[in-house]
Amino acid sequence: MPADNEDISPWWRQPWPWFLMALPMAAVVGGIVTIWLATRDADSLVSDDYYKEGLAIRQVLDRDAKAKALDIGADLSAQGTQLQARLAGRLDALPPALTLHLIHPTRAEQDKTLNLQSGPDGIYHAILPTLPDGMRQIVLEPSDRSWRLTGEWRSPFTERLALRP
Repeated sequence: MPADNEDISPWWRQPWPWFLMALPMAAVVGGIVTIWLATRDADSLVSDDYYKEGLAIRQVLDRDAKAKALDIGADLSAQGTQLQARLAGRLDALPPALTLHLIHPTRAEQDKTLNLQSGPDGIYHAILPTLPDGMRQIVLEPSDRSWRLTGEWRSPFTERLALRP
């Protein structure tokens, strides 16, 4: 029985119930934030069609072998926003266009594809987009995808890059 001079306040005015409820509420808020962070962006590192990509590896290796058999090489150079590529090798005829894929190692949304058109001097030209600094995997191939050359590109690109099979 409380003393007559004791002031009894309701439970919500006491600090201990709020202290005891704060820890479970913090866990709930942390769980909601974690779920939001996990579902906000798709995981671009995981392929949705991994089985077909696994089957296509053999075809990719055949394209690399064809580039090696033809002794195809390319020299890339960038001057400002202009990208130039010069092909060398035992090609019957130079392809009319080349495709250059700039592949970010972890972010698929930062991948770029450039179409290089052949000029009258046999040098391929394209406009180089602005790229954030960092490493890129590059794949150079003709439009018929009969062969390919691969390499690594470190942005900002300031020097020549030689691609060899």
